[in-house]
Amino acid sequence: MKKDIAFRPVEGVSVAIVPDELAATATDQQMGWQVYLLNDNDQPLQNVIVSSHGYGTDAQGETIRTSTLRHSLPEVPPLAAAPIEAIDPAVFQLHNQYWVSYYIHGQVFDKKFVFAPGSIAPEHLTPIFLLDQPGVESV
Repeated sequence: MKKDIAFRPVEGVSVAIVPDELAATATDQQMGWQVYLLNDNDQPLQNVIVSSHGYGTDAQGETIRTSTLRHSLPEVPPLAAAPIEAIDPAVFQLHNQYWVSYYIHGQVFDKKFVFAPGSIAPEHLTPIFLLDQPGVESV
């Protein structure tokens, strides 16, 4: 049962969203964006599962929820970044949530990373050192 699992705090793992010219479509005039899982630890992350979705309300107060996407990464090496998915700028006005679960040395870790509405924007870009480019990071 979940109460029997010891969850230790997540350290050195984050999610970043960065501008990416390759993620834009040929017919789209907007810049493309890519989501990455960042491992700033000295150990690899193993059996990584990422679940992502967006949620919020529209101008009329109606609830909006995007589809849930699930991604599996067998391993993310130490001090590395792994691409998760391309993200459409149309959902930047929603809460964008990434629930990450992984193992280090047989110990399970999990954490929810949430990007608030409007936080993914060119004016909020900061350096992402593992990617060597600017982006928005949730730690």
